[in-house]
Amino acid sequence: MSEPQAVQPSPEDKKLVTLARATRARTGAAEGAAVRDSDGRTYAAATVDLPSLQVSALGVCVAMAVASGSGGLEAAVVLTEAESLVDADLAAVRDFAGAAVPVHRGDIRGNLVETHAG
Repeated sequence: MSEPQAVQPSPEDKKLVTLARATRARTGAAEGAAVRDSDGRTYAAATVDLPSLQVSALGVCVAMAVASGSGGLEAAVVLTEAESLVDADLAAVRDFAGAAVPVHRGDIRGNLVETHAG
């Protein structure tokens, strides 16, 4: 997996932060995430933590994009209290959209602290 880089979010990525933050706050979930696909559509989700199903917020976003027929992703944001992103989440983004897609990690207040890409 890629090493984290300094965070320089674009204005469009800041919109993803807003979506991820609102989704997490609305649901009270551990994480909120949002992605922008290659057509400019956005998908936002929260962690799913049921006795029979556990999916990370980013995993839900990737699944939503795939299920919607998206051809790829331009960027992703995960807001979490965790100190790092989960390798499986980064792998899902890479499998679907390639290694060059920036995946920003931020705290639950929306302050981005690192970016993984390429």
